[in-house]
Amino acid sequence: MSEIQQIDPGTIRDFIVETFLFGDASGLSDSTSFMETGIIDSLGILKVTDFIEHSCNIKLSPEQFVPENLDSIDNIVRFLNRNIAQPTGEMSVKSG
Repeated sequence: MSEIQQIDPGTIRDFIVETFLFGDASGLSDSTSFMETGIIDSLGILKVTDFIEHSCNIKLSPEQFVPENLDSIDNIVRFLNRNIAQPTGEMSVKSG
């Protein structure tokens, strides 16, 4: 049976920088809002969720695609730590 995998904040940062900032991390802090700064739009959030699902071996529900969870590196890390460390039933292990 597969298990949920932890993800390093640096891995999230690297994905954001390479996918959306073309390798230029200047101006990006862990608290930078992706939507407010225009780094990521609503379609980009789908790329972020796909990355998280594949990296952590989880399946997110559409209700979790909200800024409080996904709008910055800090928000993503808090969301994952909260849900991986103490599963709420809202996040599930991806099946084969």
